[in-house]
Amino acid sequence: MKQEMLINAVHPEQKRMATVDDGKLIEFDIQMSFKEPITGNIYKGVVLKVERGLQAAFVSFGGKKDGFLPLRDVSPEYFTEANGRDGNHATGRHFLKAGQELLVQVLREVSGQKGALLTSYISLPGRYLVLLPNKQSSGVSRKIEDEDDRKHLKEVVEQIKKEDGIGFIVRTAGMNRTKQELSRDYQHLLRLWHEIRKKADSLRGPALIYQESDFGVRTLRDYFTSEITEIWVDDPETFKIMRAYCKAIAPRSQNMIKLYKEKTPLFDKYNLEDQIRTIYQERVNLKSGGYIIIKPTE
Repeated sequence: MKQEMLINAVHPEQKRMATVDDGKLIEFDIQMSFKEPITGNIYKGVVLKVERGLQAAFVSFGGKKDGFLPLRDVSPEYFTEANGRDGNHATGRHFLKAGQELLVQVLREVSGQKGALLTSYISLPGRYLVLLPNKQSSGVSRKIEDEDDRKHLKEVVEQIKKEDGIGFIVRTAGMNRTKQELSRDYQHLLRLWHEIRKKADSLRGPALIYQESDFGVRTLRDYFTSEITEIWVDDPETFKIMRAYCKAIAPRSQNMIKLYKEKTPLFDKYNLEDQIRTIYQERVNLKSGGYIIIKPTE
């Protein structure tokens, strides 16, 4: 069985990723350029209004619509003692005030009339870990269900030297990784977090502080597994960015990233276009001979 990752980024209007196993499509992702995603971006926002009934604040963060920040997603560091006239009651005598600046991350894109959903509990995903700057504790992803794997990873987690108040979660990609590999990922994310804080301190809100990764880098981070033996990229710029990221994070894997130079389009060479089209069909054929119909609802 030969698994390969294919990055089709040569067209500026859309970027696509496919993982194939002996020619069969097993993973697919697409990003359209007309709507650049903001999920995962970090902004320095300004509280506009705190709604007591909604238990939420509206925050200006630089988007076309103001963001929606539930008070349960506000880190205690942003609550200040006040007389309650300017803000909404949170815990005890502490309040969030209009005009207050805070770091927020986008959890959900703008949808219809709804603004982006925000949180002040920042999370920074890396190759093997997700850094949690507002959390003391560290743990293992719930997606890792095997008890022996969880026990082993928890033992490794305890050995990693951590900065006070900055925890992390081990992703599924962190399974079977050494303490050194996990620790290196933690230190890389820690440096990134310090850079984010430094930039946030130098700017007034609303302002974009950190943009979620390049499509190729995000693909490596989220879809690369140990089963993949080759990664083909048809865009030279994306190829350079991915190689640089891999050199910093997993140097032993950088040579498997290769620039595709043939005239035949990358996805055509692997006969993927027909397989991709079936993803959008309403009818899904099952191995048993039956089928199901899937239709979008409101």
